[in-house]
Amino acid sequence: MEENQPKTGKFALNYGILTGLIGIIFAIMLFAMDMHYEQGAAIQITQTLILAAGIIFAILQFKKAGGGFLTISESLKVGAGVALIAAIVGLLYFFLLSNVIEPGYMNKVYEIGKIKAMADNPSLTEEQIDQGIEMNKSFAWIMYPVLIIMNVIVGLITGLITGLILKKEDTAY
Repeated sequence: MEENQPKTGKFALNYGILTGLIGIIFAIMLFAMDMHYEQGAAIQITQTLILAAGIIFAILQFKKAGGGFLTISESLKVGAGVALIAAIVGLLYFFLLSNVIEPGYMNKVYEIGKIKAMADNPSLTEEQIDQGIEMNKSFAWIMYPVLIIMNVIVGLITGLITGLILKKEDTAY
């Protein structure tokens, strides 16, 4: 019976790519509406819900393929795997957006941040804000691993909750 068990890696890869592609479709929609610079709560929540839905769907399909059985460990593996693959797919799109589609993307993001910082902190001089932006530019690379880690954490949490709800282990005898 053990040889018929589905592989968590296969489900994580397939549904991670699917979830990443759905996230890219959402990002392209934002780009088409010229909203890709906005980072409001509604956009962040929608992106998180897309990820969570992809993870839950993957776990449900994994359980179905496993004859209705699911352990918390398997749920965690599928959840983290889907989140990791979706994050990599999303970062590939972001790299393409910021370097090919719209090469000045990051400069505009920093300009928007400067305007917001000046409005939020009127006591700061323009030179101080420029220094802060330059420091941000030098540490911009850290965004990539942080986004991957945050996605995996969301995947683990979603996988844990879904696993606790759907857990059904095969009997040993």
